[in-house]
Amino acid sequence: MHHLLEVWFGWVLHGGYWGIILLMAMESSIIPIPSEIIIPPAAFLAARGDLNLAGVILAGTLGSYLGAAFGYWICLVIGRPVLLNFGRYFLIPPETLERAEIWLQRYETGGVFFARVLPVIRHLISYPAGLVRMNFWKFSLATIAGAGLWCSVLAYLGAKAYQVQPDLISNVDGWLIFIKTRSQWIVIFLAVMAVLYLLVLRLTARRPAAQ
Repeated sequence: MHHLLEVWFGWVLHGGYWGIILLMAMESSIIPIPSEIIIPPAAFLAARGDLNLAGVILAGTLGSYLGAAFGYWICLVIGRPVLLNFGRYFLIPPETLERAEIWLQRYETGGVFFARVLPVIRHLISYPAGLVRMNFWKFSLATIAGAGLWCSVLAYLGAKAYQVQPDLISNVDGWLIFIKTRSQWIVIFLAVMAVLYLLVLRLTARRPAAQ
């Protein structure tokens, strides 16, 4: 795994925007590439002057959307039985798919948005969206908005890294430690967002008519 991280890290350093798009498209598919090792180093390079920060966020968002859209259309075409029978060979076991389906059924379009910033579900939400034939434009809007938010958060983290550890760029292990120790506020932010969303759902839910 460490060797793979070094390879992906190298793609970010030497591939520029195209490397970001490719890696984030893979991250949004069945290939479990952590976005935390893609966007922060790219934002670090932007803070250093090698890339543009807005370009990094746009490239990351575009890559996430392309990977998610591919998963959506694949699942819409092949259907649920095929994915249940063969998904485990592509790191999508039935129980994981079912959890993603439950999430989508419960939270619908907002669920796609928040799934883009949640571990594990972020990689899988496009599959049940395709299986249930969710409106593609709603899926696209929620995916782009969620991916854009997540990439922006990670980009801020990478720009901050340049300010406090300007020699970090070539140290994969150092990046992992930095992200782990500096990401607590991200967890708090996402938790608050999720609670607010669930509160809105509860307050706007239809109540059964009185008998």
